[in-house]
Order: sequence, then structure tokens, then C-alpha cells
Amino acid sequence: MIKKILVSQPKPTSEKSPYFDIAREFGVELVFRPFIKVEGLTAKEFRQQKVSILNYTAIVFTSRHAIDNFFKLSKELRITIPEDMKYFCVTETIALYIQKYVQYRKRKVFYGTTGKIVDLVPLMVKHKTEKFLVPMSDVHNNSVTELLDAKKLEHKECVMYRTVSDDFTPEEVEQFDYDMLMFFSPAGLNALTKNFPDFEQGDIRIAAFGPATAKEVTDRGLRLDLKAPTPEFPSMTGALKDYLKHNK
Repeated sequence: MIKKILVSQPKPTSEKSPYFDIAREFGVELVFRPFIKVEGLTAKEFRQQKVSILNYTAIVFTSRHAIDNFFKLSKELRITIPEDMKYFCVTETIALYIQKYVQYRKRKVFYGTTGKIVDLVPLMVKHKTEKFLVPMSDVHNNSVTELLDAKKLEHKECVMYRTVSDDFTPEEVEQFDYDMLMFFSPAGLNALTKNFPDFEQGDIRIAAFGPATAKEVTDRGLRLDLKAPTPEFPSMTGALKDYLKHNK
């Protein structure tokens, strides 16, 4: 019987989140506890990449983490970002977040609509004389590099932040009494192994969002009980609701 579910993400800020509807409908306790956190590189670590921010005329942001760490590092490096610097963001929400650090001017902030960098590229091509800098996480593949190379854009990718385990306190380890664990990235599984090296699944159900996360579960010899997205359930909440209906 599923009574207590650990969701390895921050607690939703909106009371209208489907997670809260699920908790009420099925009488389950949902505990939101991220397994991972993002930390920025130090100025010393960043310098080792030999990247000069002021050599670039446009910055490409794929997340709020990228924005936070770009401006944090610029401040630590005592760099004044030029007024005419352009910013290309994968969504309007991320573009608006720039206001936290600089005055928002539409003529220098551009954004896509889907959240995918591939859909931002046509905008970048319209500004092909720019030199693009792309702040990234330490966990990434070469897809962005290949995409921008194919369009013959001048660009450089650099690591500005990393994903690390958000370690559990001894009290949290002791109280680990969940009936289901929900993971949203392979890094979450790494954190599980780090915090609970002797973890045995037993009757604990495991849910995974995304093919890479699902693969990580099975690669570790664990049983995957719930997988999303699927054609029928594109969201984790939709998949969870259906699972609880049939497996309460």
C-alpha cells in the first residue's frame, strides 16, 4: 500500500499544483525533497577554462541557473557587462528573469517559445554577426555545439555550474520510510547511492521521468514501477494519478 511518496523536486509554489490534488484524492503524504542541487563554479575554477566573457557579444541562457551563475561569476571576476550585450533565452520566463540583474530592454533580449535551444537557433541566425557564449552545467552533451556549428555561428560553450548531491542529514536517513521514490534525472539516482550505499528496494516503488532517468534505474539493477512521459500520460502527475488508481 502506498501511503508516503518522496518527490525528489522542490515543493511546488502554487497551491494549484496537481500534486496537491493527488494527495487529497488518494490520501497519500507527499514529501518534496530534492536529491540534487546546483552550485556555481568558483572564479578560480572558471578561469581554468580560459574563457574571456568580454570577448562575446551575446549570451545564450537555457535556465535560471545559467543566469544566476553568469552574473555571480561576472561579479566575482570584477567584469562589468556592457550595456549593449545581447541575451538569447529559450523561453520568455527565463528572459524576464534577467531583470533581476540588468535593465530589461526588448531590443537586446530575445527568446524562443518551446524551451528547446533548437527553436532558438533561427533567432540567433538572424544575428549571425554576434559572438555567442553559452553557459552550461557540467553535465551536458555536444548537441548545442553541433547545432551551432551546423549554422556556422561563432560560439563557445563553457561550464559555469554543476549538479551535486544534496546530502541527507542523519535524521533524514533514519526517517527514510517511503513507499515510493520519484526521480527526475540520472543525478538523482547518483545521490540516492551516495546517501544510501546499502539501499535495497524491496517493496519500495520507483518512478522515473524521462528515458535517461528510467535507463539509470534499470542500469542500477533496480525495479522501475512507473515511467513517464508516455503517449497517454505526458506528465509525471498524470502518470502517478493513474498508477495510484490501479495500485493503491
